[in-house]
Amino acid sequence: MQGLMQHWPLLCSKVIDHAAHEYPLREVVSRSVEGPMHRTNYREVRERALKIAQLLEREGFGLGDRIATMAWNTWRHLECWYGITGIGAIYHTLNPRLFPEQIAWIMNDAEDKLLFVDLTFVPLVEALAPQIASLEKVIVLTDAAHMPETTLPNAVAYEEWLKGADGDFSWRVADENVAAGMCYTSGTTGHPKGVVYSHRSNVLHSMIAQAPDAMGLSSADRMLPIVPLFHANGWGIALTSPMSGAAMVMPGAKMDGASIYDILTTERVTLSAAVPTVWLMLLQHLETSGGELPDLKRVIIGGSACPRRVTEAFQNRYGVKVIHAWGMTEMSPLGTLCSIKPEYADLEGEALLALEEKQGFAPFGVEMKVTDDANVSLPRDGQSFGRLKVRGPAVAKAYYKNQGAEMFDDDGWFDTGDVAHIDPHGYMQITDRAKDVIKSGGEWISTIKIENLAVGHPGVAEAAVIGLRHPKWDERPLLVCVPKAGGSLTKDDLLGYLDGKIAKWWMPDDVVFVDEIPHTATGKIQKTALRKNFADYVLPTV
Repeated sequence: MQGLMQHWPLLCSKVIDHAAHEYPLREVVSRSVEGPMHRTNYREVRERALKIAQLLEREGFGLGDRIATMAWNTWRHLECWYGITGIGAIYHTLNPRLFPEQIAWIMNDAEDKLLFVDLTFVPLVEALAPQIASLEKVIVLTDAAHMPETTLPNAVAYEEWLKGADGDFSWRVADENVAAGMCYTSGTTGHPKGVVYSHRSNVLHSMIAQAPDAMGLSSADRMLPIVPLFHANGWGIALTSPMSGAAMVMPGAKMDGASIYDILTTERVTLSAAVPTVWLMLLQHLETSGGELPDLKRVIIGGSACPRRVTEAFQNRYGVKVIHAWGMTEMSPLGTLCSIKPEYADLEGEALLALEEKQGFAPFGVEMKVTDDANVSLPRDGQSFGRLKVRGPAVAKAYYKNQGAEMFDDDGWFDTGDVAHIDPHGYMQITDRAKDVIKSGGEWISTIKIENLAVGHPGVAEAAVIGLRHPKWDERPLLVCVPKAGGSLTKDDLLGYLDGKIAKWWMPDDVVFVDEIPHTATGKIQKTALRKNFADYVLPTV
């Protein structure tokens, strides 16, 4: 017997329809690329998205076409997402921080036909455009007054282009399984791989993210998505905020500590989301300026492990709740969030901070397990660590053009490439990337644990740990540190600080101080480059 309920497809267009009908005047505030602050609302975002869809269809774009965006977080970028998906085309977010040759490879692999681009990136795209055979048109996200002279193909100013539509249009998508978005992994090894989101997966992911133990968004919130829309599906915030009726405050191109503080306070932001490096910049600005955060209630921190001192500063100094999160481009991206379950409600002080260092537990819609190298599931005892595998309705089942097929098994599990353990209450903690873990004397050493502890030293700005070859132990850890400016940090200071905090055999065999640690385009420490830089380094214990 089948249920007798209506078929109501889960479509991105239904999210912006809901926002426009139920929260029509809820603000979408943006720092524009041109400079001034811009204010609109969900009703106007929907109206302009309909015009985008109308014009795209008129110009011959439609179902399955890849339409790229290279843009900051602004109201225009948000409108583009809904306009593109409204005709069954696919928004393809390009990360401008990638190497130009990577961007060209990605655009050719996706066969992008049209590009929406912010003024900031026009010179970059001018250099790339001749290499992109499929690119037919470029729309510059600005008005006629700021439109530059350009060699881009069929280039037009966004605001002028929109004048050609009246918005009398209906959304074209009816199938929730149609592709809605595309985002490529950062490609630390080999070429980046394409992840393709469906309307269904996007909507389900946003419903998952709304839960109280996840982002907990409501119409009372003012959300500042510092994480760019081009980073891992924008963490789903472009759908979760309109779905919940939360106001959106978009930071535009200014991402330094002072600019983030300014927009947090002037726009009375209650919730924000970003990677740890952004929060470190904000905390440094607060320390220097003496500023406070009277309206901010929660920050979501993901992208890489959150140092304990960041959690401690936000919660103890500024009264802001930290939600440590983990996810991947392949997961839309949320996988876990570290809310506090009743079993841990009595924790405080160091015990609470230790729990909050974990990446958290999976919301409904994400299944997790850890396995050994033989794919045997390991117990949830908080000690047994192995390969972290996931599955769920917003988790990729394959990459675009079936690249990286070895990452997916026949039972639907995706191998994340992370090494982790899960405790009896479901809290997961990543101990390393599988390719970064140090194997010393037959045992594993977590580089992430040592890095987070080292960053807790007041004289350390950034730290990374890599394994170097050792004739007796196979590999031993080398700690690479960037000291804070004006300090006098020594190797003995740092090793003394770590003493007693980790097992003796985990202690780094040496410490090296550098001016800068290499990063990937998404801000993560580039361990492959570090290992190359120190390939000939001889540890003093050899």
